[in-house]
Amino acid sequence: MKVIIRNETGLHARPAAMLVKEAGQFDEEVYVVKGGQKYNAKSIMSVMSSAISCGDEIEIISENESAVSHLVSFLENLTDQ
Repeated sequence: MKVIIRNETGLHARPAAMLVKEAGQFDEEVYVVKGGQKYNAKSIMSVMSSAISCGDEIEIISENESAVSHLVSFLENLTDQ
């Protein structure tokens, strides 16, 4: 499922850590896809290396549709903190 990042600073350290924590709640593998490149959503280093910025369209993929829906909702409601 695709989502556009609206958080002004993208997925810098704190939002990336929050995403990793949310993804970690699920047993299945979860990935963030940006520009055709797949990143492990449970790894802070992987998410940080994706360099996701405000306005980027990414996709969340997993075998667990509940995880996908949850993480898309999380990202849609993410604000700078």
